[in-house]
Amino acid sequence: MPAIYAVQEKGARGRLYPETESPVRSPWQRDRDRVLHSAGFRTLQYKTQVFINHEGDFFRTRLTHSLEVAQIARSIARSLDLNEDLTEALALAHDMGHTPFGHAGEDALALAMQDWGGFDHNTQSLRLVTSLETRYHAFDGLNLTWETLEGLAKHNGPVKRPTPYLAEYDARHHLDLSSYASAEAQVAAMSDDIAYHGHDLDDGLRAGLLTFDDIEDLPLVGDALRASREMERRTGREAMDQAQRVRHETIRVVINALATDLTDQTRRNLEALDPQSADDIRHADHAVVAFSPEMREKNKAIRKFLYARMYRHWRVNRMARKAKIALAEIFTILSEEPGLLPDPLKDRAKAADDMERRRLVANYIAGMTDRFAMEEHRRLTDLSVLG
Repeated sequence: MPAIYAVQEKGARGRLYPETESPVRSPWQRDRDRVLHSAGFRTLQYKTQVFINHEGDFFRTRLTHSLEVAQIARSIARSLDLNEDLTEALALAHDMGHTPFGHAGEDALALAMQDWGGFDHNTQSLRLVTSLETRYHAFDGLNLTWETLEGLAKHNGPVKRPTPYLAEYDARHHLDLSSYASAEAQVAAMSDDIAYHGHDLDDGLRAGLLTFDDIEDLPLVGDALRASREMERRTGREAMDQAQRVRHETIRVVINALATDLTDQTRRNLEALDPQSADDIRHADHAVVAFSPEMREKNKAIRKFLYARMYRHWRVNRMARKAKIALAEIFTILSEEPGLLPDPLKDRAKAADDMERRRLVANYIAGMTDRFAMEEHRRLTDLSVLG
């Protein structure tokens, strides 16, 4: 039974388009299932996390990242007696608005759309589930519950300056943008940090961008590495895969330490706040789900290290540069020549004004996988490739 401060089915705010709820699934189980069956979620399997899809089959994609976030978030939600179904739905949906080529793709679309309403992946996630998915006769989007939409809109906390689309949607379906989201949404957001710190270190080591020597002095990570090496020494196992075992054990310990600290500090925060409802969490003057001060500093150090040594590595920079050029060229070509768009987008773009046409093109590009974007760029720019 969820705690008193968890989101409860009784008192839930429903859906924009009223539906009869299922007798065997909670509203948030239905949200989760709608996300899992959506086109936007499926395309995440071929969208960049850090490494572009063709660089290796074993690097994380946006899909595997989302699954790892969901696993961590579910575990934390269960430990805190929160609404596990809502937490899982939010964790699975949080990255649906990401472009091909990760943050490089987002940067390219943000630059292209800066005078036309802008672009960011959080708003695009909301746009997908409220408008762009076309699966149901009765409505556009997935018609998710208010609680799920609130969590997506406020993934990074209260929204002081909503994007045009978020402001327009909020006018139709008020999401209380100035407050914090539910504890479930806060757990999903923090689990995002835990997951990418763990798996980006793992992928960086696997790809050879990082070495064990690089991370041995990193707060938390260095301690985990030393514990893993000591475990290796005690086993006395002579095996070809010892480096792989050391890497896995190191990352496992890092993720566990982050999740445990988050859970313990959140319990202390809940005891201090003594919330009597989910709204008490929303209207607190600070995020309730949080790391301890000590772990927050360690987390900052990990983030700083990853930006300096991995996300800005010359190999990653080269791929990011090529990705930005490719998406910028696709955007320019299709915005200037909407007749090159596939049906039925072509006819809609031809009839649209400048603002709407560019948004249609941005939505089209944002929905591409890495390899589809590469193929589309070739089709539009390479004379040897038939359209």
